Parts: sequence; C-alpha cells; structure tokens
Amino acid sequence: MAILEAKNISSGYGEVQILWGASLSLEEGKLTSLVGANGVGKTTLLRTVVGLNKPWEGSIWFEGKDVSKLSAHAKASLGLVLVPEGRQLFTDMTVYENLEMGATAKRSRPKMAENLEKVYTMFPRLKERSSQKSGTLSGGEQQMLAVARGVMAEPKVLIIDELSLGLAPVLVLDLFGSLKMLKDEGITILLVEQNVQMALAVSDYGYVLAEGRNEIEGPARELINNKKIRSAYLGI
Repeated sequence: MAILEAKNISSGYGEVQILWGASLSLEEGKLTSLVGANGVGKTTLLRTVVGLNKPWEGSIWFEGKDVSKLSAHAKASLGLVLVPEGRQLFTDMTVYENLEMGATAKRSRPKMAENLEKVYTMFPRLKERSSQKSGTLSGGEQQMLAVARGVMAEPKVLIIDELSLGLAPVLVLDLFGSLKMLKDEGITILLVEQNVQMALAVSDYGYVLAEGRNEIEGPARELINNKKIRSAYLGI
C-alpha cells in the first residue's frame, strides 16, 4: 500500500521549470531512494512533496488524501518530515534543545521522552554531547543531529536529502546503519543521496530521475545490478 504518492509533478522556481511530470510512490514501511545526476530535480521534487514548493501541475497524496495545497507546516504535523540538505540546525542551541525543537508538533509532543531515548540509543554521541552547542559539533555529528531531530517529529514518512554529503566514509556507514534501524521501527523513508551505490544497497525500491522526469524505476537490487542503467544513468 502506498502511503505517499506524487503524481505527474511539474514545478520549478520563478519562470524556470525543473520538473516535467515526475512521479513517485512510497510503500509503507519501505526505504525508497531517488537518485540521478546533480541538477536533475531531485531536491525540487522533495521540496514540492513536503510543501516548500507548490506543484504547477500534478498532485500529492498522503495516506489516501490529496495534500497538494497544504503548507509544509501542515504536512509536517501529519507526519511528513523533511531532513533538509545542509542540516539547517539551530547552531546556537544545544543538541538537546535542537532535539526538543523537533518535537514541537502536537502529534510528537506526547512521545518526546520515548523518541529521545530512541535517538540517544541510535546515536550515543548525541547523548554525550546533549549540552553542547550544535554549531560546535563535527559535520558527521551535525548530520546525526539533523536525522535525530527528524525522528523526534514522530514521522510517518521521513524524507532525507543528501545524507552523506561531505562526510568521512566511516561516518557514512554509521548513518546508513541508522536508516536500517529506522526502517525496522516501521518508518517509511525516502532518501535522496549522491552515493548511489550505497543508497540502492540499503533500499527496497529506487527511482532514477533525469532532466526533471522519471527515467527508470524498479526494485533497488535490479537497478544496481543492471549494467546499462549503472553506466547510463547512475555513473557507476
């Protein structure tokens, strides 16, 4: 069953069109990757899905309801949560305060203590640094905090834009391990990731975007093992 669907989305910025009828469908409890070269519209599709951009054409459905016209705030309150590229932490606030900010929605407040324990178990370093200002953390620790803040929002769908960007390989492995833990908790995940091979390796399903359109889709294992797809669309 699809928990989230974007149907034939056209969108862009100002008069510049980036997406030309792009679509995706997320099966509940699964991890789906959206991959493709830089500049093909992956982030624009994410921003449109969560309500930061308005769709010019097409529709967005969440749990069987048309949410195309809802604001990003309204969608987040329903459980559609974005971990944005660049982390966008409150750098003058502590780790704990950032996590607390993640749990401000009405649906997430009652589970704050439970989710705090969950993210501290998942990322022990955050517990060790709970009173440290987030701006003083390393890049990897900041990315852990960005993901953890998303989990604090009690997401039904967690959308992550560029999980591994600029991070050392050992930290990347830790972060990808956390995705498996979140999926095991029943959270549906949509991942945009420059490390195509690793993204598809942990995913159930994948979409390849090219020039603002769906190029190909299928089970992640099939995409990563198809030599033509690997060379033509994934740069592997």
